[in-house]
Amino acid sequence: MACFYRYLIFKLKPFWLQLCYFMCISFMGFLVLKVLKPRSSNSINPGPIMAPANLDMFFTSVSATTVSSMSTIEMEVFSNAQLVILTIIMLFGGEVFTFFVELQIEKSKLIIKRKEIVENVSIVVHKEDHCPRINELGEFAYNGSSENGVRSFPVANMNEPMAVTISTPHHDRSSNEDLKYKSVKYLSYVVLGYLVVILGGGSILVIMYMRLVPSANEVLKVKGINTETFSIFLIIATFANCGYVPTNEGMVIFRKNSGLLLLLIPQVLLGNTLFPAGLRFVLWVLGKFSKREEIHHMLKLDKKISIKEQVGYPANEVMISTIHCFYLIATVLGFIFIQFILFCSMEWNSDGLDGMNSYQKLIGALFQTVNTRHSGENIVDLSTTSPAIMVAFVVMMYLPPYTSFLPLINDERSIIGCCDQRKKRRRRTLVDNLLFSQLSYLVMFIVLICIIERNKLKDDPLNFNVFNITIEVISAYGNVGFTTGYSCKRQLNPDGLCKDMMFGFVGRWSNVGKIILIVVMIFGRVKRFNLRGGKAWKLSTQDL
Repeated sequence: MACFYRYLIFKLKPFWLQLCYFMCISFMGFLVLKVLKPRSSNSINPGPIMAPANLDMFFTSVSATTVSSMSTIEMEVFSNAQLVILTIIMLFGGEVFTFFVELQIEKSKLIIKRKEIVENVSIVVHKEDHCPRINELGEFAYNGSSENGVRSFPVANMNEPMAVTISTPHHDRSSNEDLKYKSVKYLSYVVLGYLVVILGGGSILVIMYMRLVPSANEVLKVKGINTETFSIFLIIATFANCGYVPTNEGMVIFRKNSGLLLLLIPQVLLGNTLFPAGLRFVLWVLGKFSKREEIHHMLKLDKKISIKEQVGYPANEVMISTIHCFYLIATVLGFIFIQFILFCSMEWNSDGLDGMNSYQKLIGALFQTVNTRHSGENIVDLSTTSPAIMVAFVVMMYLPPYTSFLPLINDERSIIGCCDQRKKRRRRTLVDNLLFSQLSYLVMFIVLICIIERNKLKDDPLNFNVFNITIEVISAYGNVGFTTGYSCKRQLNPDGLCKDMMFGFVGRWSNVGKIILIVVMIFGRVKRFNLRGGKAWKLSTQDL
C-alpha cells in the first residue's frame, strides 16, 4: 500500500492526480446519493416524488464535485440527508479545499525526499547514552555536542566511542528542503484555518439571519427545509463557488433579502477569484505577529527562483507577489464594476427586478454580477435578460478564476515572482503539439451537442438554439451554473403534456447530450493544466 501511494504521488502528473480525485468523489457521491431516499413530497408537488434516474443522479454528483451547479433535477427533490452529502461533495470539490489536499500531497513528497538526502558527517558515538534516531524529516536527533565540525551521537552497548561516517551529498540542499517542508506544512495549517474561520463564521451569520428575518424564515418553513442544513449548505456552496441552493427557485426567492445577499458576496470572492489575495493578506498579518522563518520565506517570494522551487507545486498559482495581488483585486473589481453598470442600465426596469425598491435593486445587481465569474447563483431569470447582458456573462464565465491584468509586460517576472524561463525553451513533446486551445475544445463540444440535439433544434428553436446551447456549454466549462432554462410557453408546437420544471436547460437534453456536458464540466475543472494549449498552431508565418 505504501509503495502504491509512493507511486501515485511521485509518478503520476498533477493532472492525473486531480482527475482521479474528482472522479473518485463523483462516483462515491453518486453511490451514497443513490442509497439515500429522496423527499416524499415538496412544496411544488404534494404527491409522491419519483426517484431520479441514475444518469441524473450521477450528473448531479459530478456537478457538485466540479462545483459547476448544472442541474437536471429539482433541488427540493433531495432529502435532508442527501443535502448533507451534497454539502460534503461541494466542500471537497471547492478550490480552497482542493488546494489544501494538494498541500498534503506535496508535504508527503517532501518528507520522502528529505529522508533520501544524506550528508557527509563524522559521528562519534558513546556507550553511556541512547542511540541516535531520525525524525520525520530525516534529520538526526541526538543529545550530544558538536566540536570542530564533528557531531557526537550517544549510543548504547558500546565499550568505546566509535567514529561513524555517513556518506551523503549536499547539505545546502537538505536545509532548503527543510525550509520548503516547513513552509508547506505551515501553509496547510493557514489554509485549514482560512476554511474553518470563513465557513464557520459565514454559517453562523446566515443561521442568525434566517432565524431573525421573518420573510426568509417563512420560505424555509413553507418548503420544509431545515434552517441549519440550508444555511451550512448555502455557505459551503457559495464559498466553493458551486451555486447550488436547496430551493427550486435558487436565490430568486431571496432577491429582496438584501442582508442575505450581502453576507454571501464575500464568500463568493474569498472562495475563488480573490483567494490568492486573501491568503497573502492572512500570511502578511501572521508575519506581523510572528518571526517564524517559513512565513517570511513565503512572503518574500524570491524573484530569482520559481515559486515551485521555493514553496512547492500547489502554490504556483495561489502564492503571488503583493503587486500581483493588487492587480488581481483591481481586475476582479473592474470586471464587477463594468457588469454592474451594464446590468443596471439595461435591467433596472425589467420584469426580473419588478417589485424591488432601489436599494434592493442595487444589492441584487451587485450580487448577480459578482456571481457571473464562477459561483452561478442568480436572482433573475436569465432567459428574460437582454442578449447584451448574456454575451457579457458568457465572456466572464469563460475567463479562468485568477485572470488579472498585468501591464508590466517587460518586467513580468518581477510581478509574478518567477523567472523560470526554461519552460519556454523546452522541447515540445508530441502531446504538447497536439493540444488545442480551450476555445477550440469548446467549439467542438458545441458542434457535437448541436449534432446530437439537431431534431430539437429544428422542432423547438426558441428553446433549443445555438445561443442557449453555447451558454450552457460555457457555463459548464467555467463551472458556473448559469442556465436559460426551458419554458413550455416558448414551444412553437405546444405539447399538452409539457410541464415547466425548475432545473437547468440541460435537463431537457438527451442522455448522450448530458454525458457530453459531464465531460465538459470535468474538463473545465482541470482546465488550468491546459491554459497554454494550442501554442503549436500559428495564425501567421511571422509567428514562426
